[in-house]
Amino acid sequence: MDDKNLQLLNLLRANARESTAVLARKLNLSRTAVHERINKLEAAGIIRGYTLKLNEEYASRLVTAQVMIEINPKLSKQVTNSLSRIDQVQSLYTVNGQYDLIALIRAESTQQLDEVIDKIGEIDGIEKTMSSIVLSTKFER
Repeated sequence: MDDKNLQLLNLLRANARESTAVLARKLNLSRTAVHERINKLEAAGIIRGYTLKLNEEYASRLVTAQVMIEINPKLSKQVTNSLSRIDQVQSLYTVNGQYDLIALIRAESTQQLDEVIDKIGEIDGIEKTMSSIVLSTKFER
């Protein structure tokens, strides 16, 4: 990974919809060179996809929570599959310690958040949960 690819990844992280012409100017490369670099990064699996960032006004209205989850290890795959089908579960991490997983939840309201947490608690293989509501986001990348 050379410096130009690192710079390219940082630019795409900031705005994945940036045109190759603008990226090329910022990187002092040709559009063709930028396009080829992006294709190679995708082919190598370094870039797996592109995502969107919500505007701050809308995102600030969402209720975000971290839900720590203790599971039955024999049902780990089933639990993961069930959680992946809940739209409000934005990400899921395995962790060490008392809990096995941490789910990041984004909901439209505290009522919806409560419903999602109840739904999570009903999944076979989930033995215990503990939730923390995020009060503010200092920064996010």
